[in-house]
Amino acid sequence: MEEQHPNIKLIGAFFSAYAEKNYDKIGEVLDENIKWHIPGTHPLSGTKVGIESVLEYFQQLGKGLFKAEPIVMGVNENFVIDCHRNWSNLENEENLNNMYCLLWKIENGKIVEVHNFPENQQIVDSFFSKLYS
Repeated sequence: MEEQHPNIKLIGAFFSAYAEKNYDKIGEVLDENIKWHIPGTHPLSGTKVGIESVLEYFQQLGKGLFKAEPIVMGVNENFVIDCHRNWSNLENEENLNNMYCLLWKIENGKIVEVHNFPENQQIVDSFFSKLYS
């Protein structure tokens, strides 16, 4: 069996920490000057800069009880592209169930920049606008 590329391991560590809601472990894989780009017109959109800002964003996402399931990843020396399903798990609410692709830029074993590309931006904007208004 072929050994995993270190950048795939890094993103795997992120997803494991995300699933556990372990913000300390998430912070360990992020560069101190990380830029995380969230597209759209909803209350959580915009570019988050720095570990503290990114972790605050993930804590805000906690309100939606989100889960992520990786589907496929591609890798080279500086980037990982991953496609995953992301869904919310709210009782008595209309839930989000959407595909995302993320482009992860990696330098010196840390995630330095992430661009989010949702399957349907209008659905994402509507969901987050209702949940976080």
